Amino acid sequence: MECMEKLTILGEAAKYDVSCSSSGGAPGRGGAFGSVALPGVCHTWAADGRCISLLKVLYSNECVNNCAYCVNRSSAEVRRASFTPEELADLVTAFYRRNYIEGLFLSSGVERSPDYTTERMIRALELLRYQYGFRGYVHAKAIPGTSPELLYKLGLLADRMSVNIELPSEESLVRLAPQKSRHSVLTPMQTISSAIEAYGEERRHSPRAPLFVPAGQSTQLIVGASPERDLQILRLCEHLYGRYGLKRVYYSAFVPVSSNPLLPQLALPPLLREHRLYQADWMLRFYGFKAEEMVSAAYPDLDEDLDPKSSWALRHPEFFPLDVNRASYEELLRIPGVGVLSARKIIQARRCRKLDLEHLQKIGVVLRRARYFLDLPSGQGHFSSLLSSPEMLRQALLPQKRSREHPGQKRLPLEEPSLLSS
Repeated sequence: MECMEKLTILGEAAKYDVSCSSSGGAPGRGGAFGSVALPGVCHTWAADGRCISLLKVLYSNECVNNCAYCVNRSSAEVRRASFTPEELADLVTAFYRRNYIEGLFLSSGVERSPDYTTERMIRALELLRYQYGFRGYVHAKAIPGTSPELLYKLGLLADRMSVNIELPSEESLVRLAPQKSRHSVLTPMQTISSAIEAYGEERRHSPRAPLFVPAGQSTQLIVGASPERDLQILRLCEHLYGRYGLKRVYYSAFVPVSSNPLLPQLALPPLLREHRLYQADWMLRFYGFKAEEMVSAAYPDLDEDLDPKSSWALRHPEFFPLDVNRASYEELLRIPGVGVLSARKIIQARRCRKLDLEHLQKIGVVLRRARYFLDLPSGQGHFSSLLSSPEMLRQALLPQKRSREHPGQKRLPLEEPSLLSS
């Protein structure tokens, strides 16, 4: 099989892994340039906001596992292919020299065993780093069940690593991915986390110490393939961030790839639910929210109509109105329409003047949502609407154009019983 034919197969096989964000760019037409239509080429974003083109590909789509949700499962009737380490290294180098890519996202099916596959991936990256002198970005996927010694070797070659947890509970793993277990996923995650900390400490004492996964680690969760509610998903992610220091959890709306009776047969992928989970995840990481504040045992799913912060604000009228000229940074982050950057600008700007709606608009606050929760000079806030008609306020906060609803998703009630009586 020719190398480009392998690339077509293995680039297509990698598209369901969202741990590396993809632009979904379309082919150029009529003399246009900048096409990302080459097999396996996608875009991701650096910490400083730069857009980076990556070769996103599997080393092999051969797999001994039979995960029901995976297009590359052992029972699937798909064309199989595997690179050799030399083929992959030559391919990355050629693409880089032609300015197609700036880095590599490398994952793989489990060919023979986790250790065998990881050894082949390591060999390819060693060729890139040491023989060809490649210094571009590399995101390497750690395969559950890989030995710690090989994870250490892989981590010294990669900028970022990830171990996909895929499903939120042990029960769902047993049912849909019987060759995997919670232990087989969390053990390498812990190994990588501990090594990042140990190498980081060594680096602080000696600048010449080797770098180990300097961009940290991430993971992926499939949304909608199993029956877990948003509460269980967010609790798990909160634990992963706290316990393993993950940089990012990626959420992937389940796309039916087979007619397996163990899987839900969806008319559409639950993209809206995926979007709300990303918003809630952002609130966990940057806004100081806890999972139990956004969802609860009584209301275990996120509101599909409103973003999580607006939904929380509607259910907690006792927190508002907030005086934007006196509120702390942490309180400002609780206001719908106020982000991290605008909260910092408010803190800085109010040292010089008393802020009103005009100032907030210039700062970048989304007043369409924020004004209902603010106590501003000359009665510029509209908090009275929250007290007199919560449902009217809810309608005012709804997006102008709603995304297509996914069948089976239910709206989160406006208020919990304990708040209705207060």
